[in-house]
Amino acid sequence: MRGADTFTESLFSLRKLDDFVPKSHPLRSIRVMANEALAKMDRLFAGMYEAHTKGGRPSIAPEKLLRAMLIQILYSVRSERQLMEQVQYNLLFRWFIGLAMDDEVWVPTVFTKNRERLIKHHAIVEFFNEVVALAEKKDLLSGEHFSVDGTLIQAWAGHKSFVRKDGGDQDNDGGSAGDFKGSKRSNETHQSKTDPDARLYRKGKTASELRYMGHTLTDNRHGLVVNARVTYADGHAEREAAKIMINDARQAVQDASAEITLGADKGYDAQEFIEACHEMKVTPHVAQNTSGRRSAVADSIASSVGYAISQQKRKLIEQGFGWAKTVGRMRQAMVRGLKKVDQMFVLNMAAYNLVRLRSLAQIRPS
Repeated sequence: MRGADTFTESLFSLRKLDDFVPKSHPLRSIRVMANEALAKMDRLFAGMYEAHTKGGRPSIAPEKLLRAMLIQILYSVRSERQLMEQVQYNLLFRWFIGLAMDDEVWVPTVFTKNRERLIKHHAIVEFFNEVVALAEKKDLLSGEHFSVDGTLIQAWAGHKSFVRKDGGDQDNDGGSAGDFKGSKRSNETHQSKTDPDARLYRKGKTASELRYMGHTLTDNRHGLVVNARVTYADGHAEREAAKIMINDARQAVQDASAEITLGADKGYDAQEFIEACHEMKVTPHVAQNTSGRRSAVADSIASSVGYAISQQKRKLIEQGFGWAKTVGRMRQAMVRGLKKVDQMFVLNMAAYNLVRLRSLAQIRPS
């Protein structure tokens, strides 16, 4: 018998949001881990709002705000306005964030303003650190063998915004700001009006674009990201960021005699970088660059078994970059300014780690 095309709603419903989420849904374990990390940040959250305890409307709970930012990354939602629209009708999003069915959805501008507070108080970095601590608690990190690499992030600014710093309307060769073809431009003489922190940069065969550079340090056991940061884009940024990150990892190792190794590609095969690694008591498992030059990496290191393993493991770092640029939409930053781009990149790496932790839990259940 043909069913009738009718729509009838019940006046009341006894079902909870949790009833609508399948027991095997991947977000369940991710939410548990995220909440465990957020619970460790209670003191930080209290300090963020202690100056606003008297009067005024209550702000968005920072835990809900961070979960909303995570869901935006995990489901590739391109803007806060679109995120708020989807939260309005998406029960899965409401459940993950912690909003009841009858709770009002935030205005996009209010959401963005509260996000700025998280960035100001380094809450995103703290969340990333707590996620890394979860991985360490689960014994998923070696703590001694690492890989490092960098990737380009396109700034949210166009070529036409890249104008002379002195305010001149024309370049030296007569080209106007609107017609830059054939004109000579550099970061020394020009700056973006849209995003002053962005730098004109090219790498390899890529075209010159306004960019930032993202860097990660991964643990070789499972490819989990243990350090992440964004810097200005220039030819020395990768090695300088690598030295900072591996030094932090070296300091975190309690056993000073433990061998710390660092895998990297040929771009890190520079004498000053290799020497810096040795000074930090880090064995540089850097790919040897022998194209018309002598490698700075000793042959005794390159011929070791550990070196071969590091060269194999270091390729895992590309998975994090690929995930952040496709799922997390970090191919082009949707925020402006070094600090904001850095925070969004770090949050992407935290989200990537949560996804990896869920996958690893299925492989080796506790």
